[in-house]
Amino acid sequence: MHLELPEKRYYNIGEVAKAFKVNTSLIRFWEKEFDVLKPKKNAKGNRKFTPEDIKNLKFIYHLVKERGFTLEGAKIHIKEEKKEALNNFEIIDKLEHVKQQLLKIKEHL
Repeated sequence: MHLELPEKRYYNIGEVAKAFKVNTSLIRFWEKEFDVLKPKKNAKGNRKFTPEDIKNLKFIYHLVKERGFTLEGAKIHIKEEKKEALNNFEIIDKLEHVKQQLLKIKEHL
């Protein structure tokens, strides 16, 4: 999954939800369910997601929405194999990005 997010330190929940094409309520729900999501909150209580949070959200989205894991199954998978699985996911994500770039180049030829 390729996200259209600008490079910056913090993203608000609306930007994150729009990039993932989900409701903000789902992002808040996943924040409660998964310990790896720890967005910072400002004085008003607005969530500010870091690039690390976005990477974890992409992994959760991949497990739950793309691979069909249940929430419990995704939690177990993250706890048991987090480092290895996240590394594999990052490699796959980079390869998919390269594939998209190559397809764009092919269209322009």
